[in-house]
Amino acid sequence: MLREVLERWRQGRRTIAFPAGEPPVLPDRYRGRPALDAAKCPDGCRDCLDACPTDALVPGPSGVRFDLGRCLFCTDCLDACPAGAVSFTRDFRLAARTKEDLLTDGRAAKAAAALDERCRRLLGRALRLRQVSAGGCNACEADLNVLTTVVFDLSRFGVEFVASPRHADGLLVTGAMTASMAPALRAAYDATPEPKIVIAVGACAISGGPYRGHPAVLDGAQALVPVDLFVPGCPPHPLTVLDGLLSLLGRG
Repeated sequence: MLREVLERWRQGRRTIAFPAGEPPVLPDRYRGRPALDAAKCPDGCRDCLDACPTDALVPGPSGVRFDLGRCLFCTDCLDACPAGAVSFTRDFRLAARTKEDLLTDGRAAKAAAALDERCRRLLGRALRLRQVSAGGCNACEADLNVLTTVVFDLSRFGVEFVASPRHADGLLVTGAMTASMAPALRAAYDATPEPKIVIAVGACAISGGPYRGHPAVLDGAQALVPVDLFVPGCPPHPLTVLDGLLSLLGRG
């Protein structure tokens, strides 16, 4: 026991200060919000659009934008661009309240809007979530588990995962929303008491990800239940999820 206490003393504080204090240090290989420098794009070039496996680059009258709800952050567009117009920033603040807010040209976006005051008052300072894997590969699920470790310590914000939707304030959905999981998600949603929220985490839960359009997939949780927060990524970094949750609670 004494050795454990001494070792804990030697290691010191391991929990990050986020959202207070200095900006968090991210790995060198981290890829955040994608950006496109339209000034570098050759006329008529579609190389980045054709290379994207999920059609995450959306052409429009004001230029090409990224749909973060579809983006896998795979860099296929970056590798295909002959002019170096595509890049990935270090911005991890990606969560949004609507799918429209997931469309970006790479400029920093405002934090996701908080829930209405009545809902936040009913929830108080605690948030209990039931996690539903609706056909995931376990990447998003693994990074959600990381949020419960000493580094992030999700419980210090009053946010915890619970075993039953009957004990939850909402659902956190991962996976491409397969047809076989639709009855289970619907049952979990119906069992969650009002007022309740739904959070879609990862490209699969938002848009179907790489499985979008497959006959066995419903292309995201919103096809079945209303979604209050979208957290893009494949998988999202734990900080992206944490930032989205705190923004939703008005504490970002």
